[in-house]
Amino acid sequence: MSRRRLPLSLRRGAVPWEGQRPTWREARPALIAGALKRARTRPSGNWYVVGASRALRGDGKLARTVAGQEIVVWRGPDGRPVGGPGICPHLGAPLRDSPVRCGTLVCHWHGLALDGDPYAGWSPLPVHDDGVLVWARLDAVGGEEPLDAPVVPPRPEPARALTAVYTGVGVCEPEDVVANRLDPWHGAWLHPYAFVDLTVVDAPDDPAGAVDDGPDALTVDVSFKVAGRIVVPVRAVFTAPGPRTVVMRVCEGEGAGSVVETHATPLGADGAGRPRTAVIEAVLAVSARPGFAVARRAAPLLRPLVRATAGRLWRDDLAYAERRWLLRSTGRFPG
Repeated sequence: MSRRRLPLSLRRGAVPWEGQRPTWREARPALIAGALKRARTRPSGNWYVVGASRALRGDGKLARTVAGQEIVVWRGPDGRPVGGPGICPHLGAPLRDSPVRCGTLVCHWHGLALDGDPYAGWSPLPVHDDGVLVWARLDAVGGEEPLDAPVVPPRPEPARALTAVYTGVGVCEPEDVVANRLDPWHGAWLHPYAFVDLTVVDAPDDPAGAVDDGPDALTVDVSFKVAGRIVVPVRAVFTAPGPRTVVMRVCEGEGAGSVVETHATPLGADGAGRPRTAVIEAVLAVSARPGFAVARRAAPLLRPLVRATAGRLWRDDLAYAERRWLLRSTGRFPG
């Protein structure tokens, strides 16, 4: 897939949705389950993605419940990200509703001020900002050997990429989100408005591996739909570097080097006792084309479009993940 003068191609021999080649034989449940099982054994160091780095600009903050633990993250007086429990140690006020002023989180009930250092029984948590996403380490939740920093997958430098972060929530567990991403065979069937001509050219148990990206890499040739028969063909590789992370990297075609990182963060149970999981997806798009510099300068206008595109896909994919959890939780999941 050499780079064309224009990124677009005219799709030839197009077939209707029902006429495309079935993929259910290749999407073997044992293959997906095996890749998921191996992903869940990879270390995370107890780090969980909380949200987008851009949320911490100025007096911004991130507040989230991770595996039932309320946490809050903001930038301290020196600009470093700090965070800790989202419960005020005085009388339990929800710190998610408290404002940040000049690097200090001020409880809106009685004015107790926190700058990120231990105070009045409030103990900070390790926090990491990788330039795109903010992570928090919860050792009591993860139960693994702690790591000093999260395992951040290789990605383009944010300064030369168009970046956007999408967040959605579903009734499922992180493994259901990861399983969805480890099943690229569903792409052109479940998302016909976005993908066509999808072929998995390399799977974990395929000795003819098209791309040497590790034993669990899934390599996919697919075309992104633009309009009508106009498409953008690419080759992409899916890998799962951690128990709650799946990465898609464009390795050939338009946007080679671009990355989509999908992180699944457990939130806790809803009112009915069902698990809830946040999908936090970072898109880092790059291109060697001269016009891409203009696109990066227009990032504030383009980010909402990128998030909207991700949101449309995740409406389908979260329905997949939720269905998977429902069948698992009631003992009806096939196999």
